[in-house]
Amino acid sequence: MIQFGTGGWRAIIGDGFTKANIRRVAAALGRRIQREPDSEKEICIGYDRRFLSREAAIWFSEAIAAEGVKVDFVNLSAPTPQIMYTVKIWDLPYGAAITASHNPAVWNGIKLFTRGGRDAAQEITDAIQAEANALSEDEIGTLPFEEGLSEGRIVYVDPRDAYLDSIMERIDTAAIRRRRPRVVLDPMYGVSLTGLLTILYSSRCDVDVINDRHDAFFGRHLPAPNPETLADLQRAVIEHNADIGIATDGDADRLGVIDEQGRYVSANEILVLLYYYLLKYKGWKGAAVRNVATTHLLDRVAEKYGEKCVEVPVGFKHISAGMQRCDALIGGESSGGLTVRGHIFGKDGLYAASLLVEMLSVTGRPMSKLVQDIFDEFGELHVAEHDWALTAERKAEIYRRVFENHELPAFDLPVQRVSYADGCKVYFDGAWVIVRFSGTEPRIRIFAEHKTSERAEDLVRVTAAFLGLE
Repeated sequence: MIQFGTGGWRAIIGDGFTKANIRRVAAALGRRIQREPDSEKEICIGYDRRFLSREAAIWFSEAIAAEGVKVDFVNLSAPTPQIMYTVKIWDLPYGAAITASHNPAVWNGIKLFTRGGRDAAQEITDAIQAEANALSEDEIGTLPFEEGLSEGRIVYVDPRDAYLDSIMERIDTAAIRRRRPRVVLDPMYGVSLTGLLTILYSSRCDVDVINDRHDAFFGRHLPAPNPETLADLQRAVIEHNADIGIATDGDADRLGVIDEQGRYVSANEILVLLYYYLLKYKGWKGAAVRNVATTHLLDRVAEKYGEKCVEVPVGFKHISAGMQRCDALIGGESSGGLTVRGHIFGKDGLYAASLLVEMLSVTGRPMSKLVQDIFDEFGELHVAEHDWALTAERKAEIYRRVFENHELPAFDLPVQRVSYADGCKVYFDGAWVIVRFSGTEPRIRIFAEHKTSERAEDLVRVTAAFLGLE
C-alpha cells in the first residue's frame, strides 16, 4: 500500500516503490488537479540521482499527462528545493520530486509540493494516498513519453539559472568576495554540486570537492549528513586547512557542517547560528519556528531579541505553515533542514549553505568561535538522538504503553508537563525528552536536550530502557 509520511511517500525499490504504484500516485494527483475548478492543469516534475529516479519521473509523467495535466519535465537531476522554487515562481498548483531524500540506497519515493513552493499538507497527501490505493492498474491511462513530448503535453524545462540567481540575490556576495573563504564540499554523491559550485565560485571562494561522482549507492553510506557519515569531510577540512566543510543530503534540501577544526556542527547549532546572525548582524526581525524535536536554544535567542519561537509537529509542512501564520524569519528542524523568509517555504540546503558562508565572511569569526559565542551568551544546550528499527508488533506494544496508557519512566527530574501533540514529549526545567515514531521509516526515535551532552544521553538511555529498546 502507498503510505505518505512526514516527507512524502517512500518505499523500498521493487517492493512498494514500483512502476504500478508510481503511476497510481500520478493518476490520483492528476484527477485531483482536474477536479480543482480554478487550478491550472500543469505540474513541474524533477528527480534526483538515485537508482530508478529518472525512469520513475518518466512513468509519473506518462500517467499524469494521460489525465490531461501538462508536465514541465526538468531534464537533468536537480535539487528538491529547485523544484519547489519553480512551483513558486511559475505559480503552479503542484510539483513533484522523485527522491527518497536521506533514506538508504534501496529506497526511493515521491515528494509532492503545492502552490507557493511548499510541501503538500497532510490533508492533501491523505486524499491522494486514499485515491491512489483504490485505483487498479487497468483504471490508469498512460501517454507514452516521446508522444507526450511531440504533442507538447510534456515539455523539457531548465529552471536552474533562475533558482541559483534567486539565492545569489539574497546573499552578500561582496562580503564573501572580500573574505574569500576556503570551502570543502561533500555533495554525498547527490545533486547539490553544480548549484553550490556556481554560487561559491561566483563569490570567489576557494573550493575543494569530495564524493562528487554519480553513485546510486552513495558510497555505501546513508546520504544523510551526520557525524557517522562525514568522516571524509572532516579529514578533508583539516587536510585543506579549510574554513568550513559543507555536506548536503541526497536531494540537497538538508545540510551538515564541519568547522575549521574538523568538528561536526550539529543541525541545531546551525539553525541557532543563522537565526542569531540574521537578527544581530543583518538586523532582520521575526519569529522562529521549530519542530518538537529541535533545540530550545532557539527560544532563548528569540526571547533576547523580543521575538517568539513557535513549536510545531515534525514534518517541514508544519514548519512552513507555522512560518506563514506568524510571518516568521526562520524555520528549521534538528535533521538539518531550514529555510528563511522570502525564499521558499520548504527546506533548502543550497541556500542555507550560502548563508553560512556569508555569515563567516561578514563576522570574520571562525565557525567554532561563533558556536562558542552562542553558548557564552545564551548558555549551553545539547541534543542527543537515537533510533531503533521496529516490528509492527513492537510498535503496537509501545504505542499502547505510551500513547494509550500514558506510561512514563521514573525520571530524576521534576516533570513540568507532557504533550502528546506529536509523539510523547516530556518537559522539564531546562530540558526535555521526546519519543515518536518515524514518519518515513519503520523506526522509533528518542530525542532529548539538556545543558550537557551526558545528561541528554542519560534521558535517552532511561527512556529507551523503559521501552525495552536497549
